[in-house]
Amino acid sequence: MVVEAQHHHRSTLKQKNKPFKSHHATKSALKDIAKGRTARQTAKSPAVSTVAQARLNRRNTQKQAQAAKRASLVAATRIFNGTDGAPRIVAIIALSEDIDTRACIKALGKSIDEEIHEKTSIWTMKTSRFKTSLQFIPVPFARPYAALDAARAADYTLILLSPNIEVTPAGDTLLRMLQAQGLPTVVTAIPPTSPPDLDAKSKQSVLKSLLSFIQYFDPAQRRVFDLSAPADSLNALRALAEGCPGEVRWRAGRPWVVGETVERGEGGVLTVTGVVRGGRLSPNRLVHIPNFGDYQVSKIMSAPLPRTKHAKPGAMDVEAEPVLLAERIPSSADSLVSTNVADDMANEQTWPTEEEMAGAPHGTEEGDVPNAKKGTTPKRIKRIPKGMTEYQASWIVESEDDEEDDDEEREDRDGEGGTQMDEDEEMVPLDDALDLESERKSVVAFQELDMEEEQKQLTSWRKRSQEEQDAQAFPDEVDSPQDVAAGTRFARYRGLRSLRTSPWDPYENLPREYARIFEFEDFKRTERDIWRELEDDGIEPGTRVTIFVEGVPPEASTPSESPLVLYGLLKHEHKKTVLHFTVQRNTECEGSVKSKDPLILCYGPRRLRVNPVYSQHTRGGGKGANNVHKFERFLWHGTTTVASVYAPIAFGKQPCMLLRETEDPQAPELVAMGTFMNPDTTRIIAKRIILTGHPFKVHKKTATVRYMFFNPDDIQYFKPIQLYTKHGRTGHIRESLGTHGYFKAHFDGPINQMDTVCMSLYKRVYPRWSENWTSGMGRRRGDEMEE
Repeated sequence: MVVEAQHHHRSTLKQKNKPFKSHHATKSALKDIAKGRTARQTAKSPAVSTVAQARLNRRNTQKQAQAAKRASLVAATRIFNGTDGAPRIVAIIALSEDIDTRACIKALGKSIDEEIHEKTSIWTMKTSRFKTSLQFIPVPFARPYAALDAARAADYTLILLSPNIEVTPAGDTLLRMLQAQGLPTVVTAIPPTSPPDLDAKSKQSVLKSLLSFIQYFDPAQRRVFDLSAPADSLNALRALAEGCPGEVRWRAGRPWVVGETVERGEGGVLTVTGVVRGGRLSPNRLVHIPNFGDYQVSKIMSAPLPRTKHAKPGAMDVEAEPVLLAERIPSSADSLVSTNVADDMANEQTWPTEEEMAGAPHGTEEGDVPNAKKGTTPKRIKRIPKGMTEYQASWIVESEDDEEDDDEEREDRDGEGGTQMDEDEEMVPLDDALDLESERKSVVAFQELDMEEEQKQLTSWRKRSQEEQDAQAFPDEVDSPQDVAAGTRFARYRGLRSLRTSPWDPYENLPREYARIFEFEDFKRTERDIWRELEDDGIEPGTRVTIFVEGVPPEASTPSESPLVLYGLLKHEHKKTVLHFTVQRNTECEGSVKSKDPLILCYGPRRLRVNPVYSQHTRGGGKGANNVHKFERFLWHGTTTVASVYAPIAFGKQPCMLLRETEDPQAPELVAMGTFMNPDTTRIIAKRIILTGHPFKVHKKTATVRYMFFNPDDIQYFKPIQLYTKHGRTGHIRESLGTHGYFKAHFDGPINQMDTVCMSLYKRVYPRWSENWTSGMGRRRGDEMEE
């Protein structure tokens, strides 16, 4: 049976008439059409027209921005308002020797006919016209450390330029140092003592030239004030008294107090009176005094200014009684211990087994030391010192100095390298010897060298430039010694298949310094917790207080040309660890800068004498699978490098700079500047050396290599390590040939006889221990606060 197929027209051909719509539909009809659906008003559908709503939104946004800006301005200048407001601190820095800073201060006071109170380090002036007070810190010319200290604690920096003398290289270096440290709001002026032959037309061109110079360091500068003109002096003072000081990023949230009066009380307690600035100051946290160290605060008391009652004419000033604001709580206060006490018994011990103890000979006389087994005899046993037994003397093992080639620096770590005792040297008891050793380490004795040794050191110093050129042309390449076995000479080195992914335990064979430092389980989390605790703990900024500091040496209370400044430390910022800084070398710095060269590290309020170790900075902060980074022998121009040192912990992105001392102690050289990165103790700085050989005979993928080693034992020792060539081939050692260090190697492709065969070896290096640096007082012990 055939089924007839039904025919369908396409829906597109069907005609649909427009349904009837009434403009006067009833509510019931609309309800039936909606079928229960309700129309929801969206957030974007305004009740008014779109154009009107856009206008209202713009006005509301502008109003909110203006209110936020006004609120931030009021909050920034709140501590300066009122009769008891904090004074604005102005650091006056001269960049030429013909500038008198005192005359500039007097010119500012003369513009509003106000009296200036002169002191040793701080000049004060109250301006009734601007309803505020100012404190000036004049810095003498050619005092870079005093200028850095003054700018670090100031709200404004008044930079004085000479109209007739160009800025010297020392002044240019000082500006770079201030820029690296973090400049507060800058006001630029020329002194009132202008030369008489400088007319008005010439002065304008001079001011324009000076403005172009200062804009290179601070592009926000718009004019240079002339303090010889009363109008310009008034405008400069108005910029200092009415403006809002810019915030220095690293000081945000950190308290500091500029000492207006400093006195030494009973029991060695130093009392410092001043206004709290920056953040909240807590007596449970330590304070840092530049050039002296970290100390504890016993208590903080209020120090209100005396007020005058205006009810009666000629009334006396009424002084308010000081009130105890906060006191140190011993249970929650920070300790002065900066390092751990190294426990030598926690290291790996070679304790004898039960079988060895059972097989020990019995009945030995007292004082007899049994013969050691083969291979376990010490290198050499010293003769018995006075006051020691034979058993004690048997443990005094004399280690040998590790001789390094000219291409490598001499590693100087504690516990390595001893000095042989002369036969005529007088023996002393053990306790006295330890005391003498500690004194010898703490005092830097001068030793005059003979002419031959002096000439040798001078020649090696002059060869540093050639070493730097060789390190750029042939990086990390060294020659195997012929008189010493390479396996002995490079015993501390290891081979790595990949510098980024090969496993390397960060806790193996650590130096003794690592037993003294601290390590964070989670540094970011600890930092967040510390900043959160700081918001509610301590004295608010703007409060005038008297701080009682314990244990400060008497030299701190001696009047000097720079005021005493207390910097509040955050929790844990006294403890030492390994800090890493990303630095870039100063373009104006000449000469070579080698790893472990003595430098001065400035970060935050601290200055340390350090011997940094440089390593490569991976782009983006990546550290690979094993956190291994290549050691850099020199600090190169134009690259970002990581400098690693032992130093107290720091929180936040603090700027840093590296200075190098010269013959003039007040003319340091700016070597590098940068930022604090992290306190990673597991960062492995691997020093690489490359042993090179010459392909003597080549047959396709096989080559006979010479001049890499000089005896067959070294070839067998280094046989597992992978070889590579400068043209990109990789291979391995097959077998040794002869007795002169020749060997056969096989590569992954044909090699050229003009190629060079290389082998990379790595070892971990560490920085040297740092110590506090003091201006004009030589070296200080770095561990004064240790237990």
